[in-house]
Amino acid sequence: MDATETIEAYYAALRAGEPLGPFFAADEDRSVVKFGISEQLAGTDAIRTGLREQTETTTDWAVESQALEVTERDGYAWFSDVVRLCWTDAESGARHEYDTRWSGTLVATDDARPWQFVGMHVSTADDLRA
Repeated sequence: MDATETIEAYYAALRAGEPLGPFFAADEDRSVVKFGISEQLAGTDAIRTGLREQTETTTDWAVESQALEVTERDGYAWFSDVVRLCWTDAESGARHEYDTRWSGTLVATDDARPWQFVGMHVSTADDLRA
């Protein structure tokens, strides 16, 4: 699996409600980071906990990649994408829809997944206070 396939597998796992934590590299010093549209998580433990809670409290994900660009070099990869992102809050039933911008960095590993995220940033131009 190359870096592009890893990113696409992450999107598919998000849609399917599957665990997302294993897509992120293990760290000892909080060097792995994930910025979502409303949170900042630093360190593998925080990321895996945050993603597990997200999976438990949301349903019906739509993840529509519109402009995925990936570059791989010497065991590193970086990407950008424009993604239409939608989900339902499992408690309230509220539907959330955003046009998002994604970027991130992956490293080649010897683990079960040949590529893992070490940084991910998801943002939106939408006003979240509305």
